[in-house]
Amino acid sequence: MAGPNQYGASAFDRSFIVLGLIMYMIGLVMVASSSIPVAERLFNNPFHFVIRHGIYIGLSLAIAGVALQIPMSWWHKNSSYLLGFAIVLLVSVLLIGRSVNGSTRWLVLGPITVQAAEPAKLFFFCYLSAYLVRRREQVMENLKGFIKPLIVFGVMAVLLLMQPDLGTVIVMFVTTFGLLFLAGAKLWQFMAMASVGATALGMLAYFEPYRWRRVTSFLDPWQDPFGSGYQLTQSLMAYGRGEVLGQGLGNSIQKLEYLPEAHTDFVMAVLAEEFGFVGISVVLLLSMTLVYKALILGRCALAKEKYFEGFLAYSIGIWMCFQAAVNIGASAGLVPTKGLTMPLISYGGSSLIVMTIALVILIRIDHEIRLQSIQATSSKRTSAKGLQQVAQKVTQKVTNKGQMPSAKNSGDK
Repeated sequence: MAGPNQYGASAFDRSFIVLGLIMYMIGLVMVASSSIPVAERLFNNPFHFVIRHGIYIGLSLAIAGVALQIPMSWWHKNSSYLLGFAIVLLVSVLLIGRSVNGSTRWLVLGPITVQAAEPAKLFFFCYLSAYLVRRREQVMENLKGFIKPLIVFGVMAVLLLMQPDLGTVIVMFVTTFGLLFLAGAKLWQFMAMASVGATALGMLAYFEPYRWRRVTSFLDPWQDPFGSGYQLTQSLMAYGRGEVLGQGLGNSIQKLEYLPEAHTDFVMAVLAEEFGFVGISVVLLLSMTLVYKALILGRCALAKEKYFEGFLAYSIGIWMCFQAAVNIGASAGLVPTKGLTMPLISYGGSSLIVMTIALVILIRIDHEIRLQSIQATSSKRTSAKGLQQVAQKVTQKVTNKGQMPSAKNSGDK
């Protein structure tokens, strides 16, 4: 039977914590480096954003400690309530939310601002994972089971587009697409879903002037370098100055208020300028490792017949992968700007806290799978030991029966 030390050594995969802490530290350093000029101008305190980001990290760790104690059965059982809470948050934003730069995305709770779209993503993926456990055969066999989660997604997408927040809609759409594919939906359903989704996104971009400007400026940012292409051209110059090894920590020029949103959506451009191709490669490697481990964990959970845990791990992996790819791709001019943060690195309390909870869920899934394996091994050992004891007793009885007549005969003589 596994002793306390052996159990403690295999209770969970510590590499999740190591990866998360490394990305925390990189994010804190880059937020400090990229935010000082704008913080000095806006708040007369160069460390304003650094202090807030440090508080967000501390708050994230405190919440992680609580979330780690929540069993996965709770997330499964309450997935519908979490979805309802997400919809309430999105509606509340439209009614009483704070508007910044023409977008209404934040709820103000005293000194804290909450971006409702961040928890909405996590809660929707919990609901979708639970739905696939209940209705997996319907999803695989008929159109009705495939359409139901898309209707729920459509409701949330409408609420998000009213903010407006197209980036979150795209992340949720891609994650839903990937998760339904992994659940075994038919190929023609995906082709239809992809066609409808691409058409809808194209129409949303074409009929909204500011979105269409983003698309056209992405295709040729140098056509209007001081207008619609300004942010991207400044970001590309940061990448160009970084070259292979970068200009060194703190030596970015673009962060001197040439590049807007340098500490949030475009923090990777500042990192590229200061640490070059090597720095970007390190962050990509960390993100890829985290995503790979999430996907492997999902496959392992499904193999253990823990379907909710497996689908949720898959959705978190796809979500982190796509959001990181869009953030880096937007700053490098590979995709249009979508206003998505870099997971665990960019400044932003809501994103940091929700991504931390997602990481904690992965740790909890891994822990429960390991615990199940340990309990199964212990049960087998206990059963084997019990059988061995029974066999010994039977053998002893047979031996005693064989010896009794001999003893009686010996007495007669």
